Amino acid sequence: MVNESPDGRPSRRRIRPTRRGRLVLFLGAVLVLALGAAVLVPLLTRQEQAPEQARTLVIPEGRRASQVYVAIDKALHEPAGTTEKAVPAAALPLPAEAKGNPEGYLFPATYPVTSDTTPESLLRYMADTALKRFGADHITAGAQRNDVSVYQTVTIASLVQAEADTVSDMGKVSRVVHNRLDRGMPLQMDSTLNYALNRSTLDTTTGDTRIDSPYNSYTRKGLPPTPIGNPGEQAMVAAIDPTPGPWLYFVTVAPGDTRFTADYAEHQRNVAEFNRNRRQSGGG
Repeated sequence: MVNESPDGRPSRRRIRPTRRGRLVLFLGAVLVLALGAAVLVPLLTRQEQAPEQARTLVIPEGRRASQVYVAIDKALHEPAGTTEKAVPAAALPLPAEAKGNPEGYLFPATYPVTSDTTPESLLRYMADTALKRFGADHITAGAQRNDVSVYQTVTIASLVQAEADTVSDMGKVSRVVHNRLDRGMPLQMDSTLNYALNRSTLDTTTGDTRIDSPYNSYTRKGLPPTPIGNPGEQAMVAAIDPTPGPWLYFVTVAPGDTRFTADYAEHQRNVAEFNRNRRQSGGG
C-alpha cells in the first residue's frame, strides 16, 4: 500500500529495519566477506609462490659413466648407487652395438634439475642428446669415410678425449688411432688401462700392461669393446676428421708439449724426457 501526504502526494516514509533485521543484515555481510576472503587468500598465496628455479648439473667432457652416476645421485640427493641401478629400467635409446651399456652416450652438457627430475629421466635426456648429436649427417658421413661405425667413432672420440692434452692435439691423436688401426697395430694407450683399472694416472707399470682385460690395448688389437668415457663435440669432430700425418706415437712431455712422431727411436727419446720430468716434479 502507498501512503499519501495531506497534499495528495505519496509520502517518502523511510522503512527502518527491525533489530532482528539489522542483525540478519550484519551477519550476511560478515558471511559474504568471509567467503570472499576464503577465496582470495588461496589465490594470493598461489600468486605469491615463485616458480621453482631449476638447478643445473654440469657433466664435463670425458667423464666415465660411473662418474656421471655419482654426479646424478648427488644432484638429486639420492642414495649412492641409485642412478646406476636405474640404468636397466631407464630404456635408454642406445645403438645395438652398445648392448645396453650407456658409456659414451651420456652426453657432456649442462642439464636442468628440478624436484620432478628422476635418475631415469636425466639419463634419458643425456642419451637422447647424444643420439641426436652423434646421429648428425656429418658424423655418419665421417664414420663411413673412415670405414668404421658411428659407435666405433664414439669409441675413438672417447680415446681422443682421454689422451689429448689440448684441443689442438685432438686431430693428431685421432690420426695416431686411425694409423695404428689401419696397420693392425695395438693401440697401446694408457687411458684404456686406466679405464680397466678404474683409475686416472700418468704412471703405467709393466704389470699394468699385462692385465687380463678386453680394455688392455697393449695386448689386444683393435678398439676397446666400448667407449672409455663420454666425449664432447670437439673430440667427435677429431674422430671423424683426423689431422693428416704419418704419426704412430705420441707422448706429452710437459703440459702443452705433446710430441708426435712416426719414428720409434725418437719416441723413446721423448718418453725418456717425460720420465725425467716426472721424477724432477716428484710424480714418479
